[in-house]
Amino acid sequence: MKITDVRVTPLALSLKTPYVWSQGVEDTFFVNLIEVVGEDGAVGIGETTTAPDAGAQAIILRKLGRHFVGQSVFDAQRIMAQAYKANFLVFGGNMPRYANQLMCGFDMACLDLQGKALGRPVWDLLGGAVRDSVGYFYFLQGQTIEELVADARSAVAAGHPVIYLKVGIDPDRDVAATRAVREAIGEARLRLDANEAWDPAMALRMIARLEPFDIEYIEQPTPSTSLEALGQVTRQSPIAIGADQSVFTLNEAYRAVSGGHAHMIAVGPREIGGLRPLMKAAAIAEAAGMKVCIHSSMTTGITTVAEHHAGRAIPNLDDGNQIMWQLLQDNLLDGPDVAPAAGRLALDGKPGLGLRLNRDVVEAAHKRFAAQHRE
Repeated sequence: MKITDVRVTPLALSLKTPYVWSQGVEDTFFVNLIEVVGEDGAVGIGETTTAPDAGAQAIILRKLGRHFVGQSVFDAQRIMAQAYKANFLVFGGNMPRYANQLMCGFDMACLDLQGKALGRPVWDLLGGAVRDSVGYFYFLQGQTIEELVADARSAVAAGHPVIYLKVGIDPDRDVAATRAVREAIGEARLRLDANEAWDPAMALRMIARLEPFDIEYIEQPTPSTSLEALGQVTRQSPIAIGADQSVFTLNEAYRAVSGGHAHMIAVGPREIGGLRPLMKAAAIAEAAGMKVCIHSSMTTGITTVAEHHAGRAIPNLDDGNQIMWQLLQDNLLDGPDVAPAAGRLALDGKPGLGLRLNRDVVEAAHKRFAAQHRE
């Protein structure tokens, strides 16, 4: 199956409510839609998150996309390696973290097209399904503690077993919000994510304050630039600690598990470079006897579906993984339905990723981006 074209479309997608986390407040997710066209007219779908700018990234993606045209879609891994060498390494730009964000969209789209060509779901291309469904946590939203509590009560009423709360915003607010959410959810499992907000000393002080609320897991409490800082906290914390922003490459995943710097690895395709690298990261964690929590960040239902395929195939998968499409005002997908029921989701095994784009939403999101950026 030869690739005849690669299309890149920047999108701006508005959120239902402001997204509040330790790094600020967001009202829009920006992504680049990637479409890889096969010689039979079939199209593979993928996406990338965009940092720091979707328009600038689109220029780079289109340049990288030229490496794929005329090549077999089944040679995608070789093409991506060659594209990285030609556009980064030969200029001294050894930037695997940034390149991973770019390549993940090509990996998704090529796997989608491969699956369509073979008539097999992507999870079969990743080694085959080891489970029939994937578990997800419920991501609390709200700008006030009252709003978070109301959302938490709704989550428990709907049967979601794992609740996830952002902290790292303000110490007293963090403790108050955690206390209020714990009271609202009763015995349900509660996870926190500080998103790099604390140094080791602050992290340990906050953990001491948060321990009474029966916290299952705290994700990335310290800056991602130092695995050693994360390790300091991990070795002294009575609460399990997860590495997220610290493990955006396979080398970092290896260092995190071999050095005892975390109790769990939280990583997704948009950081690690795609679904196939995600399987490799999971294998690294499995070798250390650890689970992987699939991480998602500022993505649409495209990534949700792609991550689900990986989740079906990863042996050492956690039962509380992350999705974020539900935070958007408009669903980019016409299908399938990707809303978990009571914290679990089981998609049908259709060829490729098995998703359908809502072209009206895509067009509106691109027009919104163009209006904001005067593309």
